Amino acid sequence: MPAKPILLPGITLTRTGAILRSFVILLSTLIVLLAGGLSALALEAIPVPLDAEALDLTNSIERYPNVGPGLQVSTAPGADGIVRRIEVNSRNDENSSWAVFALSNPSDEQIDRLIVAPFFRLVGSQVVWPDLGSSRIVSMTPSQGFSPERQKSQEADVFLITLDPGAVVTFVLELRTTTLPQIRLWQPEVYKETVNAYTLYRGIILGISGLLALFLTILFVVKGTVMFPATAILAWSVLAYLCIDFGFWNRVFQLIPGDDQLYRASAEVALAASLIVFLYAYLNLNRWHIRYSHLVLGTLILVLGLLGVAVWDPSVAAGIARMSLGVIAILGFVVISVLAFQGYDRAIMLVPTWVLLIAWMIGAAMTITGALANDIVQPALAGGLVLIVLLIGFTVMQHAFAGGAIVQGLISDVERRALALTGSGDIIWDWDVDRDRITTGNEVEDLLGMKRGVLDGPARDWLDFLHPQDRDRFRATLDAVVDQRRGRISQVFRLRAEDGHFRWLRLRARPIVGSDGEVIRCVGTLLDVTEQKIAEERLLHDAVHDNLTGLPNREIFMDRVDAAVARAKAEGNGRPTVLIINLDRFKQVNDTIGLSAGDSILLTVARRLGRQLKPLDSVARISGDTYGLLLLSEQAADRIATFADTLRKALRSPITFGDREVFLTASIGVSIFESGQVRPDELIGDAEIAMNHAKRLGGDRVEIYRPTLRSASVHTVELEADLRKALETDGISVSYQPIVRLVDRAIAGFEVLARWNHPVRGPISPSEFIPVAEQSGLINDLGLFVLERGARQLAEWQQKFRAPAPLFISVNISSRQLLRQDLINDVKAILSRSLLSPGTLKLELTESMVMSNPEYSAKVLERLRELGAGLSLDDFGTGYSSLSYLQRFRFDTIKIDQSFVRPNGRSARPVILRSIVALGHDLGMQVVAEGAETESDALELYQLGCEYAQGFLFGQPMPPAEATKLLQSETRLEHA
Repeated sequence: MPAKPILLPGITLTRTGAILRSFVILLSTLIVLLAGGLSALALEAIPVPLDAEALDLTNSIERYPNVGPGLQVSTAPGADGIVRRIEVNSRNDENSSWAVFALSNPSDEQIDRLIVAPFFRLVGSQVVWPDLGSSRIVSMTPSQGFSPERQKSQEADVFLITLDPGAVVTFVLELRTTTLPQIRLWQPEVYKETVNAYTLYRGIILGISGLLALFLTILFVVKGTVMFPATAILAWSVLAYLCIDFGFWNRVFQLIPGDDQLYRASAEVALAASLIVFLYAYLNLNRWHIRYSHLVLGTLILVLGLLGVAVWDPSVAAGIARMSLGVIAILGFVVISVLAFQGYDRAIMLVPTWVLLIAWMIGAAMTITGALANDIVQPALAGGLVLIVLLIGFTVMQHAFAGGAIVQGLISDVERRALALTGSGDIIWDWDVDRDRITTGNEVEDLLGMKRGVLDGPARDWLDFLHPQDRDRFRATLDAVVDQRRGRISQVFRLRAEDGHFRWLRLRARPIVGSDGEVIRCVGTLLDVTEQKIAEERLLHDAVHDNLTGLPNREIFMDRVDAAVARAKAEGNGRPTVLIINLDRFKQVNDTIGLSAGDSILLTVARRLGRQLKPLDSVARISGDTYGLLLLSEQAADRIATFADTLRKALRSPITFGDREVFLTASIGVSIFESGQVRPDELIGDAEIAMNHAKRLGGDRVEIYRPTLRSASVHTVELEADLRKALETDGISVSYQPIVRLVDRAIAGFEVLARWNHPVRGPISPSEFIPVAEQSGLINDLGLFVLERGARQLAEWQQKFRAPAPLFISVNISSRQLLRQDLINDVKAILSRSLLSPGTLKLELTESMVMSNPEYSAKVLERLRELGAGLSLDDFGTGYSSLSYLQRFRFDTIKIDQSFVRPNGRSARPVILRSIVALGHDLGMQVVAEGAETESDALELYQLGCEYAQGFLFGQPMPPAEATKLLQSETRLEHA
């Protein structure tokens, strides 16, 4: 049964009916239900007393949301106790919502009442997906009598009903929305008086708000500072919100009830945005940090973006705006509190108003969630909002009209100079020449940690506190000013603090001449410039030292070598020696473990080099991973060589970084001064040539410069240039070495090898130009060239020579290619163009290459396998041979190095070879053996279970045409 109606203040009702009447009603209801099976239970009629000004029917109605285009209900029992059944059809033939209630007139008089359902109620409108108001009732159908007459209203659905004496009428309401926040029964005169009273109150609130917004706008025109337009925007936003909330907007623009949802949501968004703008402008947040400006601008853009959301769904925009208001209020209170504790006047003055705003927010939150449901709450919140803006306006006006003599320009020139000197922060320095007394105030003593008045006295007493190097200059400057009676003092000197440290101060003063032409005093300022001097010294130090290691840089190293050479020439004895040290594979280590670890390694190397030096020697950082060492303590050639080798061994010690150890080696070039050398840069250049030669020989070695190395260095440069040109002009060719299947001696594939026939020098060995390509970075272009040529040739062979097992090729991949980010994309492009059988393009990688960066290598190899490329582990057994990593990397093929294949007279060779083959098979990989030169080698490999072999026995590397003929001849033999 529905709950009893709520009587509003001033209303007293008594319920009528006896036990007999209730029994009759119950009996009638049961009979009707048994006979017809009605869709709802009978209603209980709500008695309407004559003296009741208003009745709240909200909790006394039965709701039927989304029932359909029609509704069948049972009416409340009439005076005769009979329950009837009525059916009401929707006007729009839609899936409508319905509400049903019943009223009874127990009196002997006819009663006229108004049914009122407000369009919008802040109470219970909710935070998320709020109800922004709408026309609630489409129509009202009574169970008897005439249909109620709709009254004109911009704020609610109002219907006039008439109840005859003793009548019991059931009303069926067709609803526009599924919700009906409130429905009341009013006496017409009382409702009219209530509306008029609220209209007067709203008019007063709107008038105050409008005048306040207009006044703040005028104030902005007069004063022009940024806080006034921000406050005016807030006031106009509040005025717009009140106009919509009070229905003034609807009257002006003649909006259809419910069409103001977009404007209501936009007004709430404007409130949040204007509050952000006011806080930013009033607190002058951009003065504290530029990040505040970025944060405020980003938040403001997001909030204003809700205006676009409001066009799509006003309810969503309003919900976000309401939550944003709460967040802005809380964060604003935090910012105001922090700045207030720091003594910021504007923040302190805003604290009371913001506390009131927080209280208003709490009240508004309780209202929209339904915790506060009194009718006076919504108008009170509107008045409170105007009060908050009024207080904000007073706070802003206090700044607008505050001011004193400075603002009014009533200060003299002397006062202005005094104020400027005070604002500059300089310390006043006054020397009374006649009395020989210097006065500085207390600032200098406080700065130096001295007792008050220590520096107030004769000028000679300052000499005890001055730095010894500055005393004579200070005394001479003061004497010169007194003697010459003119000039200016501009001097920087050091004063000793109480703790023994010196601070730099700049003195700027000028003499004041008396009537007799003599200097009577010198007046000026002292400024602490210690930080500037420290910065200058740091810049000077950084100009000639490395920032990371603190070692001298190349410029100072060159200067020291120059001085050592000049001394050796002048004295005729002593031989300065230059050592250039470069770390091997440092870039690869840097790429593997990161830049920070690389910096730590460079610092560790610098310390290790420093520990090997004697007082006469010096070390410098020449460039990234290159160090220079000037050796003067050793003169004999054998002692110099021993010292260089000691350096090399010291650098080989592992460097611990986190939970891993990094092993580095170094290439060291040594150049010893000879009398024929003229310039110091030649000595350094010779050491660099020797170092580069050591690097070409594999690194981790010491090379002493000799004249023949210079021609070799020039040869390397020329070779690099020719190689670059050959790559651009197709001067590089590829050869194919057969790989045979041992079971039937058929060709299973080829290893692709790069060959270079130099136009002048003729064929150049790969062992000569491959290291040059590695050092110069051309190995990437060279490797891609070989990969493309090999894939194109393999695609041609696979189409031409059909076989049960398709041909494959093996292409060597360098470490630079593996660490290159574009390797995966290059392989993918080549495979997509060539249309090769899956797994027939095998990429050969050495163990050392993979183990140099196992984590990255694992990811790259897995991705290459997914693309359809085969993976072959080259030179197995000569590198790390880590079984755990071998299982992890999932190679297709193992290539046994030829050192295990060729007989060497050792008994362990067959055992090791057999173990490698068995290991490969156990891991599901095929085995290829290199270096098969005799039939006995091939037979041994076949008996051990090796699937493939390559070597001079089966063919040397050959051009593509020759390899094609070999395949053709083999095909003819098979058909024959």
